[in-house]
Amino acid sequence: MKVLVIGGAGYIGSHVIKELLKSGHTVTVFDNLSSGLLENLLPKSDFIPGNILYPADLDETFRKGFDAFVHLAAFKAAGESMLVPEKYSANNITGTINILNSALAHGCRNMVFSSSAAVYGSPQYLPIDEAHPREPENYYGFTKLEIERIMDWYRRLKGLNYAALRYFNAAGYDPEGVVRGLEQNPANLLPVIMETACGMRERLRVYGNDYDTRDGTCIRDYVHVTDLARAHVSALEYIAGKNESLTVNLGSETGVTVTEMLEAARRITKRPIPADYVGRRSGDPACLYATSALARKTLLWEPRYSDVDTLVATTWSVYKDKNNER
Repeated sequence: MKVLVIGGAGYIGSHVIKELLKSGHTVTVFDNLSSGLLENLLPKSDFIPGNILYPADLDETFRKGFDAFVHLAAFKAAGESMLVPEKYSANNITGTINILNSALAHGCRNMVFSSSAAVYGSPQYLPIDEAHPREPENYYGFTKLEIERIMDWYRRLKGLNYAALRYFNAAGYDPEGVVRGLEQNPANLLPVIMETACGMRERLRVYGNDYDTRDGTCIRDYVHVTDLARAHVSALEYIAGKNESLTVNLGSETGVTVTEMLEAARRITKRPIPADYVGRRSGDPACLYATSALARKTLLWEPRYSDVDTLVATTWSVYKDKNNER
């Protein structure tokens, strides 16, 4: 298929491109490079600079003719979304509506969407499945949920086929070492641990060590970015082949504590990684992990690289090399 990847120069997008190309698809990247990197663009993919807030950019691009598109162009900082919701409204919601209108106007009806576990809010039961109540606790999660609702209306009214992929915590780097662009201003645990290991940060702050978990720190579900990327390809082929839509969780189904991730990083990097245990952050649940049974059943998806050692080792290989280049 001829696939447009919107936001394809970013961390997840670049891994998705690699897997699409491996599967024999033709790929074009559309990105404004606000957080994406030119170094993430693979040689066999085409690149179109553009902004999802400018319908003319999208119309000009979709006019080239695509069988499907992957939408990854979103602001994703949950804390920031609570301070500047207008920024998230414009980019995430209005931008997506612009994409949908341009795509459908030019006959492109197959869409894979980067959704989020943030649509669920605090877990009412574990593991979280797709039927779990959706009560987002930050504005970022609200935007993802609203987009899911808009896509479903477009499915009913305009014949859109979509796959909404609800990620849990994306982590790791390409095990083959092809994609190596670092995330810009990361806020997730593993990149922050790596920055501390490299000396880019003085110390790691661990928020809370008095939770009702096996070591007192929060448990989260980490899924390797290559496993996520493979799921995008499977989802795209599923919706196009069956002419239907689906919504699935993508998680490793195993929870990892903050301390377990930190200790694995100390062991693999052979760096001390100084850390301070400080008070809890408001709104952080003790445990958050998924069941991906539906993705296993419908997409025949299995997380291959989402064990803690692979997550840490593939991330360290990139950070170590980048640090040596400084």
